[in-house]
Amino acid sequence: MQQFIDVVLPIPLEKLFTYAISQEEAEFLRPGMRVAVPFGKSKIYTALVHHLHASPPLAYDPKEIHQILGEQPLVNSIQLQHWHWIAKYYMCTLGEVFRSAVPSAFLLESETLILKNDRVAVDEMNLKDDEFLIYEALQHQSSLKVHEVSAIVERKNVLPILNRLIEKNVILLKEELYEQYKPKLVRFVKLADAHTSEKDLENLLQSLTRAPKQSQVILSLFQLNASQEKPIKVTELERASGGSKAVIKSLVDKGVLEEYFIRTDRVTYDDGQGGHEVKTLNPYQEEALTAIKNSFESEKVTLLRGVTSSGKTEVYVKLIEQCISRGKQALYLLPEIALTTQLIGRLQEYFGAKVSVYHSKYSIQERVEVWNNVLENKQKAQVVIGARSALFLPFLHLGLIIIDEEHEGSFKQFDPAPRYHARDAAIVLGNLHKANVLLGSATPSIESFYNVAKGKYGYAEITRRYGDVVMPDIELVDIKEQTRKKRMKGHFSERLMEEITTTLEEGLQVILFQNRRGYAPIVECTTCGHSPQCPNCDVSLTYHQYRKQLRCHYCGYHMALQESCQACGSPTLDTKGFGTEQVEQEIGQLFPDAKVGRMDLDTTRGKHGYEKIITAFEQQELDILVGTQMLTKGLDFRNVNLVGIMNADSLLNFPDYRAHERAFQLLTQVAGRAGRTKKRGKVIIQSYNPYHQILKQVSTHSYDEMFKEQLYEREQYKYPPINKIIKITLKHKEYNKLNEAAEWFSKSLRNVFGGSVLGPEYPPVARIRNQYLKNIIVKINQDQSLPKTKNSIRRIEKSFKSISFYRSVRVIYNVDHI
Repeated sequence: MQQFIDVVLPIPLEKLFTYAISQEEAEFLRPGMRVAVPFGKSKIYTALVHHLHASPPLAYDPKEIHQILGEQPLVNSIQLQHWHWIAKYYMCTLGEVFRSAVPSAFLLESETLILKNDRVAVDEMNLKDDEFLIYEALQHQSSLKVHEVSAIVERKNVLPILNRLIEKNVILLKEELYEQYKPKLVRFVKLADAHTSEKDLENLLQSLTRAPKQSQVILSLFQLNASQEKPIKVTELERASGGSKAVIKSLVDKGVLEEYFIRTDRVTYDDGQGGHEVKTLNPYQEEALTAIKNSFESEKVTLLRGVTSSGKTEVYVKLIEQCISRGKQALYLLPEIALTTQLIGRLQEYFGAKVSVYHSKYSIQERVEVWNNVLENKQKAQVVIGARSALFLPFLHLGLIIIDEEHEGSFKQFDPAPRYHARDAAIVLGNLHKANVLLGSATPSIESFYNVAKGKYGYAEITRRYGDVVMPDIELVDIKEQTRKKRMKGHFSERLMEEITTTLEEGLQVILFQNRRGYAPIVECTTCGHSPQCPNCDVSLTYHQYRKQLRCHYCGYHMALQESCQACGSPTLDTKGFGTEQVEQEIGQLFPDAKVGRMDLDTTRGKHGYEKIITAFEQQELDILVGTQMLTKGLDFRNVNLVGIMNADSLLNFPDYRAHERAFQLLTQVAGRAGRTKKRGKVIIQSYNPYHQILKQVSTHSYDEMFKEQLYEREQYKYPPINKIIKITLKHKEYNKLNEAAEWFSKSLRNVFGGSVLGPEYPPVARIRNQYLKNIIVKINQDQSLPKTKNSIRRIEKSFKSISFYRSVRVIYNVDHI
């Protein structure tokens, strides 16, 4: 009886595809295993087995699979359930979730190889110049790849040339699969068995008297063997004997030494031995821990609200300890990679080598190793710390999920699909695994706190800082008044200057926060008012002084800073606004003796970029740290006494219904970096409008007041958490076609949903990478069915796509848009 499998392909197509398999393959294959399958005319993809069955597809003749990849399932059944939920809820395809969830090394790619056809005699006179170049290259190489052909003929589109060569029977095409992941093998050496007895060894050393370097290698090997039990690496032997690789190789060739390879993980943490006693919790932490446990017993997601520096991490550690003692795995999600650097050290003190880390700054190879360790439930992957992508790891026995700083916008994926929110997806994952879920934050999101108010979530709080340290003193400075009285030094008010001076004199550290990287967001000609714009996006270019460059932060376009205005030729160029680079430069001039560091996307590009800056600041090698919102998230610096917020207005005056909530969270979090030990910290907030309601609430630490106010506004204007929101973005390179398409789409939506459709409207940046954008927002009432609403939108999209004029317009869904 013929057997079939349905597979998930890593491409954005709605349905599963059916392939034919033999009886032997059917007995071997299981859901979650990888298979290479042909798709389309010549492409081969890595697909995931979804399920096996015996019913052939009706619409097409199923092809046979190409080969089976791997002997064990890569993905388990709970993961597949979770992926289905993500695809359905966030209105994307299962293939997009598959591509996003799995490290790309597991997705074998096919590469088209161009081979010479040896069976045919080629008449070189019949070949055109570009064809002859390829033919000649194949005389010297067995095969060429498409990009190599492109380089030879110096053209991007080489398919027409290749087609002509195929017609003339000059070349053949072959699809080759290549695996991207290669295990790391370390070379070790040992003495060959023939020389292990004392007598043989004596003879060996005698025979090597004329080769002093070789005999030195043998003696060093003995010393190393005597001093350590473990196998000896070739590099170790080189160091100890002072011999070169060539000397060791000649001993291997002679059969005196034997070399062998051991597979090792690329990421190992040797420093954390673990076993440290968890700090004793103070009464407030104990109380919170008891409340969390009680809430877990009634199987509720629980929110822990603890003021900044209240010791939430110690509570998490207690919960992780109890979780792994039951033989379960724990997942600790963080919004920023910057935070993992500090946390790894802290968790290793307690759990040693049981800690694994998973995020995008790790190489593909390293991510594959963590994936395999979690899949095999290894000891070294009992506690996984990671950014949002760690959610997709193949957990078998997940017992606890901690989502720290749960209010953070970085938990939401924007591009590409799936546009999921890690906090919400983690709650669903916890449900599937019957695991406990804990959300932690000093400034919870309005949605989470609303769920607590409704009794949907459990709640625990820590109201005092650890060690009874007083909350920082927050002072608002009116820079409009200061500028009028000419008391500003650059972008620094008199008050901020005084406090920085005092703090540095006391040997303490300062953090300065400016939520904009670069030197200045705008370069403007003071003669004609022209400012350089990005050719691909509707934004002005940001000036980066350290590279003397103008850069676009949306598409990456950059150009050298011009000496004169491109419009009128006048050399009168001036900058407007300021970013972290300018703050760093100014503070360096005002305090020449202070050591200043900067932490933003430009200085943390490398794999260990975060680590270097955070470690330098922790070890007090820097006096002042200037940074963007990376600084605000849960970092623990013991010696910081002053935090300066350069300009709070840029956070408040933002076209977004969440702007005030975000400003409150960001300012409270950054203020929380000050005075985390005995001395009371100081926070200076500079603003042109110090009487703004949100700034007053930040200075009096009144979260509840902010929550009530924001909730009232959201109720009035029907925004989350009262209503659900789906943002539909239409994208096309032609301005007029996009306008027509957006009108058609929004009218169809209004016919179904009436007044709860907003738009179509251009976003603040209406063109990115030469594509125009238009947004439509659909608000969904609490009593309205979310799945039915999504189905209606999907039906409208199908009608939209059936109009050939609109087919090229891209439709993007963002559910629970943040």
